[in-house]
Amino acid sequence: MKTGLVLEGGALRGLFSVGIMDVLMEHGVEFDGLIGVSAGAAYGCNYKSRQPGRAIRYNTQYAKDWRFCSVRSLLKTGDIFGGEFDYHYLPEHLDIFDTKAFDENPMEFYAVCTDLETGQPVYKKLMKCSYDCYEWIRASASMPLASRIVEIEGQKLLDGGITDSIPLKYFQSIGYQRNLVVTTQPDGYVKGKNKFLPLIRHSLRKYPHFIEAAANRHLMYNEQLAYLKEEEKKGMTFVIRPTEKLKIGHISHKPEEMWETYHIGRQIAETRIEEILNFISA
Repeated sequence: MKTGLVLEGGALRGLFSVGIMDVLMEHGVEFDGLIGVSAGAAYGCNYKSRQPGRAIRYNTQYAKDWRFCSVRSLLKTGDIFGGEFDYHYLPEHLDIFDTKAFDENPMEFYAVCTDLETGQPVYKKLMKCSYDCYEWIRASASMPLASRIVEIEGQKLLDGGITDSIPLKYFQSIGYQRNLVVTTQPDGYVKGKNKFLPLIRHSLRKYPHFIEAAANRHLMYNEQLAYLKEEEKKGMTFVIRPTEKLKIGHISHKPEEMWETYHIGRQIAETRIEEILNFISA
């Protein structure tokens, strides 16, 4: 029976997931596959490269570096989270991404993006590290209005969370029957309409299918939360959520906020590690 780890996004809320992943790696928990959306992909790749501690380390170290995340970066490069700096220069020169470990780990790794022209999710399997691999991960985490469109293999791509925020159903469809799902919103959360939709309609007016997906995102997301609850009851899906709304926003330049979010994830994982180990090994 194939086991999967499913990670939703949420920008810096994803540091909650990082805390959980680090505890799982420290306990030697292995999955057959991992699928990540947006920050879930950007941070989840460290699971395949077996590098606990890396994601929280570079986020806190470069929290105040304009190249990492800033309005200045948005104005200069088109990406609020620096595309070239974050996804190429940093992993290749500053906080080295272990490409050899990534390539040799047989765990399947998927990043979810959204195709602007079709308004449909794209599920990209990434088994070997390369420039394009980093670009697929960047595309998955490229938020509308705050990022440039990423063009790869003839597709124009942005944030995978627009069309499949919690890709449990997809993972089940390709044979992952037993899944650990990490969400970054507490139980009972209900997503509302995107308040930036008028700006998205204007800036991406050439892509009506993407705009339609963005307009319906809250409906999709709330349906996925309901599906997640039902699957959880069946016993083949184990869900980890924060117990209350995380204080950190999509963007933060405060290392102390990042550490707090990370430690909330760690504490929950440490409290439930025996349950998790029993679930994975069942």
